[in-house]
Amino acid sequence: MVKVRPARADEAEALTGLVMRSKAYWGYDAGFLAACAAELRIRAADVAARRVVVAEDERGAVLGLASLEGAPPHAVLGLLFVEPAAIGRGVGRLLYRDALRRAVALGVRRLAIDSDPHAAGFYRAMGARAAADGGADQGRGGRAEPYALVPFEAAPAPLAAWAREWTGGGRAVHLGNVAEFNAQFADATLDGEQRPAHHYACLAAFYSPDPAVLVLPRAVPRGWTDLVGRELGWSEVEVYDGLVERGPGLLDAVRARPALAARLTGAGLPLVPWGLTRPFGELTGRPWRPGQLRYESKSAAHELFGRILAEGGHPGIRLPAQWRAATRRAAVRLLSDRARAGKSTVLKSEHGVGGSGTTVVTPERVRAAGGARALVRRLPRCPLLVEEYVEGPAREDGPRDLTYDGFVGADGRVHEVGGAVMEVRDGCYAGATVGPGVVPEWAEKPLTAFGGAVGRELAAGGYRGWFDVDFVADGGRRLAPTETNLRLTGPSVAFMVAARLDALRGAGHLVRIVDRVELGARLPEAQLDELCADLARECARLGAVFVPAIPTGAFEPSPWLGVLVAAHSREVLDAAEARVRAAARAVDALFGPPAPL
Repeated sequence: MVKVRPARADEAEALTGLVMRSKAYWGYDAGFLAACAAELRIRAADVAARRVVVAEDERGAVLGLASLEGAPPHAVLGLLFVEPAAIGRGVGRLLYRDALRRAVALGVRRLAIDSDPHAAGFYRAMGARAAADGGADQGRGGRAEPYALVPFEAAPAPLAAWAREWTGGGRAVHLGNVAEFNAQFADATLDGEQRPAHHYACLAAFYSPDPAVLVLPRAVPRGWTDLVGRELGWSEVEVYDGLVERGPGLLDAVRARPALAARLTGAGLPLVPWGLTRPFGELTGRPWRPGQLRYESKSAAHELFGRILAEGGHPGIRLPAQWRAATRRAAVRLLSDRARAGKSTVLKSEHGVGGSGTTVVTPERVRAAGGARALVRRLPRCPLLVEEYVEGPAREDGPRDLTYDGFVGADGRVHEVGGAVMEVRDGCYAGATVGPGVVPEWAEKPLTAFGGAVGRELAAGGYRGWFDVDFVADGGRRLAPTETNLRLTGPSVAFMVAARLDALRGAGHLVRIVDRVELGARLPEAQLDELCADLARECARLGAVFVPAIPTGAFEPSPWLGVLVAAHSREVLDAAEARVRAAARAVDALFGPPAPL
């Protein structure tokens, strides 16, 4: 176990030796190293003045060092060197993250880095950005090629205030009860086997920025949590998986194991579920009030939106008309009337998730199906809501689908997390992007104002926990709220990862979650680990982060992955996603051509 501690003045000479060995590792000639010696020397008085720390192993052997120099709001990462024998073991990563953490504590807002040219790839992979001013005379050494230092900078950032409030700023127990949450609504549009829900339970890894324990229904690859932990700087995480292969009863399975239940509830850590359920209340000893979830109903949410808008103060919001069809015949009648008038319609079930149970019906589709009755007959047997279809903006005018995320704390206060842009295909959620500048400026104020108003109504009704409000944009740059989700979501996962990466790598991350990236072949566990490790390295070279969010889909007959990619710019984010998709399509090549018969 490698740990970081303050250096001691009596180590100065030994640390200078480490610095020179590390510099020599890159093959510099003796003359150049001699010219560097005075600049790289660490004196006893420098240790405190330059805020030098060392990384040492469990035997006390020093493996690397770093210095944090200057005064807030600007500082310099003056030294970061690793013993040659320890290069590639994560020591540099540990020291860099510690430097950002210390910079935050000091109040530093800009950290300058003059990188050895051989280390430029490391700093890029750690999230540092090319310095906007090109550096001071090519770095403090001002040397000409090939020895010129490469200027980078980082923006140290504390963990977002909302993230500290979410779990009290500490670690948490994450419970992947997605299937259990869905099952309580008994919606006919949801898969009775709960296979998709068990896959999506892997998102439990990201319910807070720093998990202590993951509890999952299905078995997950061991290499998955190791890789995610490295990319997100986790401490050691306990994983309890394979508790339920079919059916929704994850927390019932936990309660059937008294030792495990006691371990989870007795650790003194907050327990975070995907959503509130009766078994969660029984496990934690909290009162279970089903009424807290009444606005999971799309018709109840529509009524809530109407009440808020009736009070005024939301000029950028419009509410699409909605009718509850008491019978299938009534749904057919409403749909037929709208199709004859040339109007498109949205058919919804009360509790579908991720777009399940939502069907967009154009007049052309009604005609192609042979009439409204034939079309409705093909839908799952459940009560239907008939809703006005909101015509969207032209593609170049901005995003169509947006969402607001927030949560109601235990004290009833509403905490704003932010807005995101969703990717929706054929009415089904496919992913989301969060980060600075993602939500267009015209949408930001109405989205946050209305989302906050919904949160206050939820709080007044007794709800406590995460929520989101989904919107579609119309052609006049107004937002139409379509539903609330009283649970964690795909966008919430992206917000958690963004908060974690901002604290580890510097502020300003864009994070994109992609629900399904189709694979070219079904993967054994070892090959999945290899693919994900390769993608993490390739994205790091771009200055991006790759995290496999849902690995278990790789074992399906039609295999896929859920993924997260992150970067400091839209261009790098898009490049990382393209690289991931290309590698996924090419997976069949891992196995080579078939052997000749």
